[in-house]
Amino acid sequence: MSTAAVRAARTAVAGAAAAALAVTLAACGGDTGAAEAPPHGGGRASDDAARKADPTAIPGVGDTLYERIPEKSRQVVAVYGEGKNSAEAKVRLFSKQGEKWRPERSWPAHNGRRGWTTDHRENDKRSPVGVFTLTDAGGVRSAPGAKLPYTASAAFTPPSYWPKSTRHDFDHVIAVDYNRAKGTSPLDPTRPVGDAKGGSIWLHLDHGSGTSGCVSLPREGMEYLLRTLDPAKHPAVVMGDRSALAR
Repeated sequence: MSTAAVRAARTAVAGAAAAALAVTLAACGGDTGAAEAPPHGGGRASDDAARKADPTAIPGVGDTLYERIPEKSRQVVAVYGEGKNSAEAKVRLFSKQGEKWRPERSWPAHNGRRGWTTDHRENDKRSPVGVFTLTDAGGVRSAPGAKLPYTASAAFTPPSYWPKSTRHDFDHVIAVDYNRAKGTSPLDPTRPVGDAKGGSIWLHLDHGSGTSGCVSLPREGMEYLLRTLDPAKHPAVVMGDRSALAR
């Protein structure tokens, strides 16, 4: 398929998805309720220290999730949630050189306002724990430097009845390949395993508090990821609360 045909197809998808936009966007933002306080954890210091000392491992990520990272992935976005019921998180990008993972930039972030879950459901206000590929991006604003396929469309604009603090949430987004069709606009409402399992989980701009299930980070972080994540390096995200990540 020619480049022009691919662009035309992606534009058509964005237009067709506009009718379902309210449902799609609601899965990702618009809820600015206060998050529950994270529980205090302990007992993981020695394990974390051991993994930090191992350059072939990603710090804080145990074997269960690490083994799910695609072998061909050379870029991994790690989302470290502060606690199972916390909306506070940290995002860090790692790149693989040879067999070693090199940490790059990191940013403060937020996840679902109710925390994390290994069994994500529609409207549960929790972010899904797991490893997911990153194949598509988009947003209200264009991103000339983006390497991932990017759909720029006003259809990403949050509904006018959402709080003003969310107005720019979707200026730029990167779709997390959880219950979605890869190779389509982030606006595509297709949910392969059914609506009950939720969807439209994105990385997007932060509005200062928890989301409805997405991961949000500062504008500079989103812009850096868009310039850096390269389809040729098969980027993926590993995300969850620190306890779940360490298993």
